[in-house]
Amino acid sequence: MSDSSARSEEERIRSVYAGRTDTAKYSWFSSGHQLMMHGAARALLDALRRAGASRLDEVRVLEIGCGSGHWLRELVQWGVRPEHLVGIDLIAQRLGDARARCAPNVRLLAASAAALPFADGAFDIVLQSTVLTSVLDATVRGRIAAEMMRVLRPDGLVLWYDFLVDNPRNRDVRGVDRRELSRLYPGWKLDLRRVTLAPPVARFLAPRMWMLAASLSAIPFLCTHYAGTLRRVAH
Repeated sequence: MSDSSARSEEERIRSVYAGRTDTAKYSWFSSGHQLMMHGAARALLDALRRAGASRLDEVRVLEIGCGSGHWLRELVQWGVRPEHLVGIDLIAQRLGDARARCAPNVRLLAASAAALPFADGAFDIVLQSTVLTSVLDATVRGRIAAEMMRVLRPDGLVLWYDFLVDNPRNRDVRGVDRRELSRLYPGWKLDLRRVTLAPPVARFLAPRMWMLAASLSAIPFLCTHYAGTLRRVAH
């Protein structure tokens, strides 16, 4: 991958996302947002439990594309020590929000996921949440996946939450399905479940018929995201 292609894609991402602010649909006072994010958290906790990672006090975790730090704060609640957490993002404003909201010992850096400034095997878990689907350049996607693998310990986990389908209303999002994941992480074990009721449906139904929305969230066919873990297969 050329440096110029990576820089071009990163500039595109900055231009698309830097101007976006939290709107009503991403507010915690939105029933639809609550439904989706609480469901995602349960799915990721279940994935960690299935992977045998239910004790997190000694693990070192990197989140790529950490944004304003939502998952970093969740990880602290799940047992990760703040001093064991690192978040990176391309957008300075998002990092500023994260610094204001996260525990002081969480390390936050402006860095590219395609060229991570960390040593090989530095982390036990690397989390990515709706990052790869925001990268449209296939070569850059491949480089990010390679960097995630590089900085993981041999027995480490990728913790995954992202769209598996394209968003027809947003040309800046391209789904990552199981076939592409197998290309990006060749030979890895994929433990993924379909979660998250399609966001337009969740946002419409949750404030009107919460129980129906919650019930539909349990039907995989209606769900748009994968949540789970990826890990190397031991030889």
